[in-house]
Amino acid sequence: MNHFAATTVAAFALMLGGTATHAEPAGDTLTLTFETGANTGTVMISLYDAEAAYSGGEPVASTAIAASGPVVAVFEDLPAGDYAVKAFHDVNGNGRMDANPFGMPVEPYAFSNNARGNMGPAGWDRAHFAVSGSTAQTIEIK
Repeated sequence: MNHFAATTVAAFALMLGGTATHAEPAGDTLTLTFETGANTGTVMISLYDAEAAYSGGEPVASTAIAASGPVVAVFEDLPAGDYAVKAFHDVNGNGRMDANPFGMPVEPYAFSNNARGNMGPAGWDRAHFAVSGSTAQTIEIK
């Protein structure tokens, strides 16, 4: 499995373990709307609050939303700061991101800011954005 697939699969495997929250809620809200190409399966979403976590650590929060209608994730009580999102559309509902024999993803995926990577996932520098008050972002999963 190449570096891109290994990093992506590891990040989403961590996401399936549950949702972590900050100890001191700050009241800021992040609303993410995902545009998908299919109404089957589940959109798996991981939210990161630091470059180190985004590059291979645990997300601060995660969720899975059925893609049977609008896919909207709301993260509440976030401290103001920089965040980044990794998501993939588990079209076949098997609970993991499928890859070809070369380790490249065969299911749609996306990053915040609609950032794209070059021979791997989008880096923190392209994907991070500020959350302050009520923040919203629309992400297209390709």
